[in-house]
Amino acid sequence: MMHNSTHVRFFFLSGLNETNNYRVVLSLTLLCYCFIVLVNVALIVTIILDKNMHEPMYILLCTFCMNGLYGTTGFYPKMLWDLLSPVNGISYYGCLVQALVMTIFICNDLSILAVMAYDRYVAICRPLEYHSIMSKQRVLLLVCFSLLTPFCISAINIILTSRLELCSPYIDRLFCMNWVIVKLACFPADTYVNSIVAYITIIIYVLHGLFIFMSYMYVIKTCVNSLENRAKFMQTCVPHLTSLLIFLGTILFDIMHIRFGSTDLPQALNNFISIQFLVISPIMNPLIYGFKLTKIRNKILGGISFNIKLLRR
Repeated sequence: MMHNSTHVRFFFLSGLNETNNYRVVLSLTLLCYCFIVLVNVALIVTIILDKNMHEPMYILLCTFCMNGLYGTTGFYPKMLWDLLSPVNGISYYGCLVQALVMTIFICNDLSILAVMAYDRYVAICRPLEYHSIMSKQRVLLLVCFSLLTPFCISAINIILTSRLELCSPYIDRLFCMNWVIVKLACFPADTYVNSIVAYITIIIYVLHGLFIFMSYMYVIKTCVNSLENRAKFMQTCVPHLTSLLIFLGTILFDIMHIRFGSTDLPQALNNFISIQFLVISPIMNPLIYGFKLTKIRNKILGGISFNIKLLRR
């Protein structure tokens, strides 16, 4: 069978094709991005400026919020540009870069959540050894590992995608994702290696999920007979578990939609499914931690009260 194939230099993002009121979408997108930046930067600055928060749990939370800013910056500015442009598209290499950013963002999130689970396991199950195990050097090593490993895994996936010959420049989404580009390949047989590496990547992060699950099984087992540990669990572990469930729910829903989703769904619903992990998690995570962790809540509320007093003078 012959394929009418040329090297694609530009992709058309058709996610906005059925949008009628661009002004409303532009306003909502800008408002959402500004709010994400505001809440995440507030949490990051609070942790950096307060030396009492220079502890493993808060350092990991700071990294978590930075990753949220990184991922959303890979989407929202481009989305805003598309809403202001007559043509909604992206260059071939720009699309690969955006797909790389999105893949790293997703993998980073799960890696950081795994390190946070390990931190809570040591804090509750081995409290006497906590400071020796979670030393500053080890925390730095774990943070570097949780950021560099996703970068390497994501880069391998994108490099394999870049070798494919594509037969269509049309992407039925608001942004580029690796597997969406792979599906445009002219010859399905060429994507065999991509599929193998993609499944290996999925297995690696499923193991991350199992590690998190096992960590919390030990934590819950330890907390059952201790009132003090139960209070610590509710204070520090519940926000983490909530973030994990939100992240897994949004990502799994999007992966299932990419792989097995129906093409008959309205475009607005397709768009919502595709961007939910770029809206819900980056907004909810800093809010959950900000309200639940006493140190952060008191610091932020104290700062707000101080500013209100200054304004009243």
